[in-house]
Amino acid sequence: MHHYTYLLINFFTVFICFIFSFHHKIKFNRHFGAFSSASFLVALVFIVWDAWFTKIGVWWFNDHYLLGIRILNLPIEEILFFICIPFSCVFTYFCLDKFFNLNWKLLPEKIFVIISIILALIIAAYFHDKIYTFMTFLTTAVSIFLLYFVLKARWIGKASFIYLILMPGFLAVNGILTGTGLESPIVNYNPQNFMGIRMLTIPLEDTVYGYEMILWNLFLFQKFKKNEQN
Repeated sequence: MHHYTYLLINFFTVFICFIFSFHHKIKFNRHFGAFSSASFLVALVFIVWDAWFTKIGVWWFNDHYLLGIRILNLPIEEILFFICIPFSCVFTYFCLDKFFNLNWKLLPEKIFVIISIILALIIAAYFHDKIYTFMTFLTTAVSIFLLYFVLKARWIGKASFIYLILMPGFLAVNGILTGTGLESPIVNYNPQNFMGIRMLTIPLEDTVYGYEMILWNLFLFQKFKKNEQN
């Protein structure tokens, strides 16, 4: 049964959201095509990143909790992670945006974006010798800059607030993956490659890594969804 652990984590992450996608007041199922296109493109980038970090030993996986099927030396469960987690997050964003007005005013959002970029760059520079920290904070800073100032995404504040709402779920899922409640972690990290700050068992970098992944999923999802309607 242990070998199904990571697979079951993915399943329970997405199951409830998938069922409610067909609710007559939500109808997220109408946008499965847009989500699939968005998540596929984002997953490609993050899977390459993941495979590279696995190859150089930044992190590795405990076979005790895996089926044993690997693609690009990554467990199949890890690849499914890049579909299941974005699905739940994009679904939640879609629902909250549909039923509540969570839009930010222009000035507070702009200030938030600028501060976030500056802080991310400072952390990346300070921990330049920690490859996970450096890469995560640098690429997140670049992503936020591109999304807000180049691609004119005026929902960064709203998305960030919703990501905060999703944090308990994130802590539960990533907590199990990094060892909470298990005899040993499913995902193990080389302590030389990250700054060492953990939320329970979760490296702080994981929250930023996930945040960047969700921002790009949201951007492409909304782009493809808009194309569907044209």
